[in-house]
Amino acid sequence: MTAEEVLDRFKASGALLEGHFILSSGLHSPAYLQCAIALQAPAVAAEFGAAIAEKFAGARIETVASPAIGGLVIGYEVARQLGARFIWTEREGGQMTLRRGFSLSEGERVLVVEDVITTGGSTRETIDVLRAHGAAVTAAASIIDRSGGKADVGVPRVSLATLNVPAMVPADCKACQRGEPATKPGSRKGTKQ
Repeated sequence: MTAEEVLDRFKASGALLEGHFILSSGLHSPAYLQCAIALQAPAVAAEFGAAIAEKFAGARIETVASPAIGGLVIGYEVARQLGARFIWTEREGGQMTLRRGFSLSEGERVLVVEDVITTGGSTRETIDVLRAHGAAVTAAASIIDRSGGKADVGVPRVSLATLNVPAMVPADCKACQRGEPATKPGSRKGTKQ
């Protein structure tokens, strides 16, 4: 699957938005990738999952792990395609944790899968939690890399499509300076701020 095909799926589903957005990292951006919209079609999720899994054929991945909530659908699909088990991390009291009775064996080979990487923060936090539980995190993957390839997560990383979409702190945001309200599409309420 080419990067152009990936972006075509996002555009066709209306999952590539333009405006003034607050990303989960707290940064502001003129573009937002709403992966939940793109992944609501199981066939598209299967295509993306197969494309990521193909990059790890022969890597002996035992487990795929994703940070909740954005990485759950694609992480599950990659695990299914690899014949691996699937687990996830989630925030509890503001800290990324491994809950729900999930455990890891010492040296267990894990691939971390996200929907979109902007700064790599959630992926790094997930890797730290998994390593603290004994895992050998071998690599990370995402559908989209918004960082233009700059995000460093501490392990080799691949993406199906790489974009160089601006993301800035609110103080440097031109839309904020013009007084335009920002929307946080990934939030429960999609609130304007």
